[in-house]
Amino acid sequence: MIYLLDTHVFLWLVNTPDVLPDRVIQIIQDRSASVLVSLIVPWEIAIKVKTGKLNAADILSDFESKVIQSHFTMLGATVGQAILSGGLPLHHRDPFDRLLIAQALDLKVPIVSRDSIFDLYGVQRIWD
Repeated sequence: MIYLLDTHVFLWLVNTPDVLPDRVIQIIQDRSASVLVSLIVPWEIAIKVKTGKLNAADILSDFESKVIQSHFTMLGATVGQAILSGGLPLHHRDPFDRLLIAQALDLKVPIVSRDSIFDLYGVQRIWD
């Protein structure tokens, strides 16, 4: 199975994995699963660090190696996903989350997130 991680899941995994539900931990530890980390994740973290909303500059310093060490796969974004993101209903206005939703829809993969507003877009969301 393939899963896409929301930004907060990656952050919690690195900083406070004990707050993640057992189901999420099982997915992350399952070596037969393919866990995707979108390029949206470091982009969102970098912007929130720059604006002072997040103290996570240390995660950015060696982001790709953290992804590789976790046995995850980096996922790029496509023009089609960007266009899909822009055309989604405005249930959620966060551009980072909208692009993650578009990626999950386009790739037909579940997204691991506690953000229940994702459900309004018809994505399969995994949390607890």
